[in-house]
Amino acid sequence: MSTDVQRNILQSLSPGFPRSNRSEKSGSGISRRRFLGCLGGVAALGKMAVGVPSPGQSASIELILETGLSAGSPLRVKPALLYQLYERRELTSWRAYGGIQRQADVDKEAKKIEEELRKLASTADFSVQILPLARVASDAEAGGVRDSDCDAMLIYASGGEQRWLETLAASGKPSVMFLRHRSGPIYLWYEIAHWRFLRKSEGAFAEPNMDVWDIVVDDYDEVLWRLRALYGLRNALGTKVIAIGGLQSYSRPGEIYGPAHAKKLWKFDIKSVSFDELKEKLSKANADEKFVREVERQTDEFLGQKNTFLRTDKKSVFNSLAAAKVFKEIMDEAGATNIGVAHCMGALIRVIQTPPCLALSVLNDEGFTAFCHVDFTHTPAGVLLRHISAKPSFVSNSHFPHDGIITLAHCSSPRRMNGKDYEPTKIVTHFESDCGAATKVDYRIGQVTTNLIPNLNCTKWIGFRGKIIATPSYDICRSQMDVEIDGDWRKLLSDMQGFHTITCYGDYLREVGYALGKLKIGWESVSQYL
Repeated sequence: MSTDVQRNILQSLSPGFPRSNRSEKSGSGISRRRFLGCLGGVAALGKMAVGVPSPGQSASIELILETGLSAGSPLRVKPALLYQLYERRELTSWRAYGGIQRQADVDKEAKKIEEELRKLASTADFSVQILPLARVASDAEAGGVRDSDCDAMLIYASGGEQRWLETLAASGKPSVMFLRHRSGPIYLWYEIAHWRFLRKSEGAFAEPNMDVWDIVVDDYDEVLWRLRALYGLRNALGTKVIAIGGLQSYSRPGEIYGPAHAKKLWKFDIKSVSFDELKEKLSKANADEKFVREVERQTDEFLGQKNTFLRTDKKSVFNSLAAAKVFKEIMDEAGATNIGVAHCMGALIRVIQTPPCLALSVLNDEGFTAFCHVDFTHTPAGVLLRHISAKPSFVSNSHFPHDGIITLAHCSSPRRMNGKDYEPTKIVTHFESDCGAATKVDYRIGQVTTNLIPNLNCTKWIGFRGKIIATPSYDICRSQMDVEIDGDWRKLLSDMQGFHTITCYGDYLREVGYALGKLKIGWESVSQYL
């Protein structure tokens, strides 16, 4: 993929990219105030999917735990049916391969596609908007679809000229090509997409804008996960970030490359807030009797939740929820959905009178992304995985892989790991300081996880599928999981170049790899795709 086309794809998916006939609100990314529930809503043709509140969630703690994860901005998909009709001529080859030969065939296929897309949208677990189906049988019609206002294209290549496909692929919008084999009627490009389109009738690949992983035969599940990947990328690009205490990386390469990488490739908008500014806001808030009473109420309700066990002092929980409330106010002012905190054990712990662990946990449970360290080696991975999975991302310290197992641990784990339910959690002290409030989450034994370890130079991620086999209580960061590595653990051991692992419940390795391909970030999975 050329640099120009890569740039066009980033612009197409970026929430800040100008779009015709679209309001500023719909193109501005996730609204802080638009918490519409977890991403399990139903989409319809031409209609945005919205979420619903989690079953059984207590409305009494909505000011801290609100109504669920935000729905994000929808992925706007433009479907297009490419076809060509022929007239019989005697004693010559007058038609191409394929089951669409007459206008009636086109009309029947269009109706079939529209019904299939209704079904696809109804099963999507992310916000998707399917635009009206276009029919392409000329250069002008191909140009019209190329210039359409959408985030991605779904190309039904039943037939037609090669240049029409190339026109669409060169649009700068990510494209998925759908081909029919057994689902019928069989498509011409099922025969020649690899040779003619991707290889230009030669041996080596020569199509700069699409590759073999952008082409699907018959299977709408294969379409759906690709669209989920593009949805996640569309909502990760352009993220607004609050950096409490400025930028901080755990490595020298992260300091050198991380901020520029986040701004240039991920289009992150980063605003630093000093500890002095935070201290002033927090002091003002704590001097407000209404604020104090509200946080006291939230503290009681938080500790009254089922499967929540206090093992530290109540004042530290109050301080954590007060900090979370002020963090949200700062984010709201900037329209930010991500926050990172620097120098947790230095100036910050003295400002908020607790380590930030529980405050960050609460923010992640609300649908934000909130991580220790403003480190842009792992922050983009946490943001991307959160949007792809519709579940909180857990950023943890990676331990030494051995015998097919790796231990992951941190003190600021989310509790709502499946995006809906709160795992049993002890509220304990932060380990190294042995003070304040942190989470000791009891993860689900046997739970499949996605695990990503970005390298420190911001050039490559390694990933693996895991299974939680234990939630121990070692003398390390409080929330701990021993994870069985599904795949070549020795390859993980030898190829791992980062320090922090980003984990979520579920298997999203395909989506992550596909999204990274659009950004030309290196990707290696030690687990086979299922």
